[in-house]
Amino acid sequence: MNVKQLAIASLAIAVLALSFTPIRSQAQGFAGLGSTAEGFTVPEAGKQLAFPSDHGPHPDFRIEWWYITANLETADGRKLGAQWTLFRSALAPEDQKSWASKQIWIGHAAVTTAEKHHVAERLARGGVEQAGVNPAPFEAWIDDWTMKTSSAGTDELDHVKLRAAGKDFEYTLNLDARGPLVLQGDKGYSVKSLAGQASYYYSQPFYEVSGSVMLDGSLVKVSGKAWLDREWSSQPLASDQTGWDWFSLHLASGEKVMAFRLRDSADGYISANWISADGKTTPLSSADVVLEPIRTARVNDRDVPVEWRIKIDGKGLDIKLRALNEQAWMTTSTPYWEGPITIDGSTSGVGYLEMTGY
Repeated sequence: MNVKQLAIASLAIAVLALSFTPIRSQAQGFAGLGSTAEGFTVPEAGKQLAFPSDHGPHPDFRIEWWYITANLETADGRKLGAQWTLFRSALAPEDQKSWASKQIWIGHAAVTTAEKHHVAERLARGGVEQAGVNPAPFEAWIDDWTMKTSSAGTDELDHVKLRAAGKDFEYTLNLDARGPLVLQGDKGYSVKSLAGQASYYYSQPFYEVSGSVMLDGSLVKVSGKAWLDREWSSQPLASDQTGWDWFSLHLASGEKVMAFRLRDSADGYISANWISADGKTTPLSSADVVLEPIRTARVNDRDVPVEWRIKIDGKGLDIKLRALNEQAWMTTSTPYWEGPITIDGSTSGVGYLEMTGY
């Protein structure tokens, strides 16, 4: 959502940052993302996003990420999912090219099948080229994990190659966009609470994927669909928000849906975006969308919703979402649930679900 990984990165970064800088204030809200943004730039409504520059880092903002989820299938019909995420978080709004840099980088990668969930994490300090992002030609990297432009297109992110590896998995995926970038919220300004916290947020939900995945020593060819989310902010959450549920959906019609629920002490804050097959968007509010957990499973000693209902009457949508692997727990510095989902009901499809704060 991605608010999504804002908090995940923030907590993980706090763990790493303890090695370098003392923590001077008590965190507020989930993962401290409701704490003050003093000294950092904050998003403002009405700003026009600019590309390719906004594909690159924004060191004057506190946190951002480059995040891809892919719903894949082997030649014999076996379903699996892949995730690749690079987070940047700032301990201070500066970008020195040395070990004095206050920029911290974290990478998460995963492959999920119906039977197993494989996870890896990388940590890096900014300023020494161990990790970073160049907007043009586009390349994001941490160690040998990379996401970079593979051929010319209208946009730097039209054609990219994705690589990552962990202890028992590896993947190389080619992503080719068949539709435009999508600005989330109000032309890229995405509100996260009634108090007005917000981020800049855009997506590329139209990737077609080909490539290969190595699992437990066996290489398989895969194809499918992928979704990129880009988001940056300095104070994206309210102080009482305890976590979120985020959905990216590829419907059989070619339409897409992004939806998230930020949980708080009241009823929560819901926002969504209906994306037509040609990339036109219809923003949706809490009054337009039902996000209802309908079954939980015991995951890592906690109850986590693994089946959901999403209903959007104005679009004739009434679907049930099921986790491909209920135990898709990310055992990273800050743990969370994330994995592929299948869709049935008024239409079919595939997607991804992320849940934090459980």
